[in-house]
Amino acid sequence: MQKDTHVDHLQYVGPYRLEKTLGKGQTGLVKLGVHCVTGKKVAIKIINREKLSESVLMKVEREIAIMKLIEHPHVLGLYDVYENKKYLYLILEHVSGGELFDYLVKKGRLTPKEARRFFRQIISALDFCHSHSICHRDLKPENLLLDEKNNIKVADFGMASLQPEGSMLETSCGSPHYACPEVIRGEKYDGKKADVWSCGVILYALLVGALPFDDDNLRQLLEKVKRGVFHIPHFVPPDCQNLLRGMIEVGPEKRLTLAEINRHSWVTAGGKGELELELPMMDVVQTHVIPSADAVDSDVLQAISSLGCFKDRDKLIQELLSPNHNTEKVIYFLLLDRKRRKPAREDENECINLVRRDSTSSTSNMSSSTSTSIDPPRKRIDKVNGNTTAYQFERISEGSPITPRRHLYNRHRRPSLHLTNHSSLSSSIPSSPVPSPKMPHRVANQSSSSGLNNDQDSPGMSGVLPNPTPPGSPHLAHWRSRLNTLKNSFLGSPRFHRRKLQ
Repeated sequence: MQKDTHVDHLQYVGPYRLEKTLGKGQTGLVKLGVHCVTGKKVAIKIINREKLSESVLMKVEREIAIMKLIEHPHVLGLYDVYENKKYLYLILEHVSGGELFDYLVKKGRLTPKEARRFFRQIISALDFCHSHSICHRDLKPENLLLDEKNNIKVADFGMASLQPEGSMLETSCGSPHYACPEVIRGEKYDGKKADVWSCGVILYALLVGALPFDDDNLRQLLEKVKRGVFHIPHFVPPDCQNLLRGMIEVGPEKRLTLAEINRHSWVTAGGKGELELELPMMDVVQTHVIPSADAVDSDVLQAISSLGCFKDRDKLIQELLSPNHNTEKVIYFLLLDRKRRKPAREDENECINLVRRDSTSSTSNMSSSTSTSIDPPRKRIDKVNGNTTAYQFERISEGSPITPRRHLYNRHRRPSLHLTNHSSLSSSIPSSPVPSPKMPHRVANQSSSSGLNNDQDSPGMSGVLPNPTPPGSPHLAHWRSRLNTLKNSFLGSPRFHRRKLQ
């Protein structure tokens, strides 16, 4: 493998000094970064654009947009993005506890009490994602990180997808050990139900120290998953066995929902009670009339386009200018709020001067040919100031990420989400369109939203349901072809690991 001299010689990404390598994957390195002034530690994911196809780079941009939508105590945070001609640098939250997978391998299996603690945190994060119509689709212990206090941080949203109510997903992705039968069969599927299956497999692994479905032969593994027959050891508590069978259920229509999981006796045991689930974003986020195309924030528009759901830019703008409450506008105002709370501005002069001074010192020891070839990373900054846009909106929501949510929030009716009076436009800065994930929330029935042209994962992209796994002998030619397609789909993923729990 050719050595990357740029990464080797690079000292800084913005104000962050690069230190040791934390991990390595097919998309590149993850290095520790330390802020030159504050000393704050971050994880810097370095992605080589030249080694990735255009479609993979589009998925990276989708991952960035999704991570901007998801801010939760148990989801790994995205701080900033830097770039140059060759690389993308994602500045991520740094956690020191490593992967849940390694923790589990070290301990063998967990006690029900410890497994329950991890599981509740995973469910809390997943519920927040689902309330924002985001499905992870690659949940496994390798993608669950631990912080210094052994709290869960859900990571790696590279396979995640937006799935509005009423639509289905199509792309077979994830890891075979954790993928649900309908994904294995190549059928259209509900990403939320697929995530529940994966969570069931994770819980089984935590309690048993092994996987419910495993085989060295990929074909046999896929067949085991499709049959859904697995054994639960006697030491797993009976009520937890009931929970596992409800989550690792072959029929997606019979599989437990997050709300049902939250009420399950094993989850609420030990005096923990039910988690306070999120309201669906369509019921929480207040949208406003955007008076003209000129009032649409170009940075936010680019982020929405990166999600891959809105191929037709003209139609997207038309929906944003609509007086009606719709999915496009909800996502727009969520991303606009994120931009206003966490603007991407130029780095402070103090940091720039320190970096330049240190960089000059380090490059003086390098050959002139090497030093002049370095293209310093530049921060991806906002093109438009979110707080000085021509049109500002008085309020977006009933809550704020800073102040507690109003306890008088009306449980029995949907908040006023349709704005018909343009006089509500104001120069004031809006509060967050969603309440803080740290604040209590209530369970609500999810409302449906408009269907979207969701890249490969939309009913609009294909009117034909992919053929399920052919019955009969596995030696049939079309079954071998189907197996190869599935194998390439899984093995082609940079997140597919053949590591086992033993």
